[in-house]
Amino acid sequence: MEIERIIQDQRDFFKTQQTKNIKFRKMYLEKMKDLIIKHEDLLYEAIYKDFGKSKFDTFTTEISFILNDIDYYLKNLQSLSKPKKVSTNLVNQLGSSKVYAEPLGCVLVIGAWNYPYQLSLSPIIAAIAAGNCCILKPSEIAENTMKAMAKIINENFPSEYLYVYEGGIDETTELLKLKFDKIFFTGSTKVGKIVYKAAAEHLTPVVLELGGKSPAIVTKNANLDVAAKRIVWGKFLNAGQTCVAPDYLLVEEAVQEQFLEMLRKYIQEFKYDADSEQYTKIINQRNFQRLASLIDKDKIYFGGNLNEEKRYIEPTILNTIDWNDEIMQEEIFGPILPVISFKNYNIALNTVLEQEKPLAAYLFTNNNEEKEQFTKKLSFGGGCINDTVMHLSNDNLPFGGVGSSGIGNYHGKYGFEAFSHQKAILEKVTWGEPSIKYPPYSEKKLSWIKKLL
Repeated sequence: MEIERIIQDQRDFFKTQQTKNIKFRKMYLEKMKDLIIKHEDLLYEAIYKDFGKSKFDTFTTEISFILNDIDYYLKNLQSLSKPKKVSTNLVNQLGSSKVYAEPLGCVLVIGAWNYPYQLSLSPIIAAIAAGNCCILKPSEIAENTMKAMAKIINENFPSEYLYVYEGGIDETTELLKLKFDKIFFTGSTKVGKIVYKAAAEHLTPVVLELGGKSPAIVTKNANLDVAAKRIVWGKFLNAGQTCVAPDYLLVEEAVQEQFLEMLRKYIQEFKYDADSEQYTKIINQRNFQRLASLIDKDKIYFGGNLNEEKRYIEPTILNTIDWNDEIMQEEIFGPILPVISFKNYNIALNTVLEQEKPLAAYLFTNNNEEKEQFTKKLSFGGGCINDTVMHLSNDNLPFGGVGSSGIGNYHGKYGFEAFSHQKAILEKVTWGEPSIKYPPYSEKKLSWIKKLL
């Protein structure tokens, strides 16, 4: 099996210690940047073929993230890689203590189809920055982008260092049977469990970037116009096929009618038409049918128009939704926004608290007490107050899930750490050592030990 040979080649290459060299890492990060810029048109063309994503959205939500990641590591790699001196406790005097960031070895990154470039290449860039050899398995669902990444990388990088492995479920299944030093997966919770189980066979550590039902909460103390504009943008970006998109909306009853009209206004203003460049297609027919089945025609407040041939689902708001409705049982991952009203903010938070921990959560309010309750009470991967999605754009913030929405995180220094082992080294002097820890033991020695420890 060719992939087994490539993985063994990567293990052998890693043993040469070349990837630990900072200049080596920077050289290939710069090469990746140059290749992305050089092949930008190919990347645009491939993703448009897959689900009609515009150049504007592809650059702002994919390519710019990747280029910014590369620039971050080029700027900060020296300091990230530098051994960190830490304090040494009394019992280990005279000595010094340091933590070394050590690359793990050969790692596997399994990308997702919804942001096929960003969610494949951003973790790869972090892995390269940390000094690893990498296998990338992009999602076969976005077939053209998979082939574009394979062409760019496999024709320009040595396979013993970085390789894109193409294929579908069978190839991924075979890949997961092999041993890696870390597996990074982005996708659904269902598939995440499969990856986690396979990794456990080899005691391989994982980062799982999953999903969940991410709430957006709007109280009567919010700037309603700003909230509506930002929720519409964050929800219908990429036709709702975003893991951190608001999955459902909780609106305080006192402002619900007014707020729904504002949502309608911005959907119409943003012109999410079937042929508009600011609105993508649903990725395939299977997902189109799944989403279409979730639209309860009796609860449509706005939208609901479908065009199966174009894989178009109009941005749709569902009102008078109940927690028991079908659409509230799983992550939507599409352009449908169910709205639930609430009268009491604390009760609303408690209801969210009863659900599985989501990947993201959003609150819109100008009330400081409500902000504090939201931050302290709810557990979620990350989120925003008075915005949606934009926390991903700050590389000083970790991105990752908690509970069923994921394990581990990345972006910026957190990505470097995700693909590194923190190796502890204590160095001691060889003179002036007391005999207190050595046999024979005595009550006097024990009394001194108790004082020191």
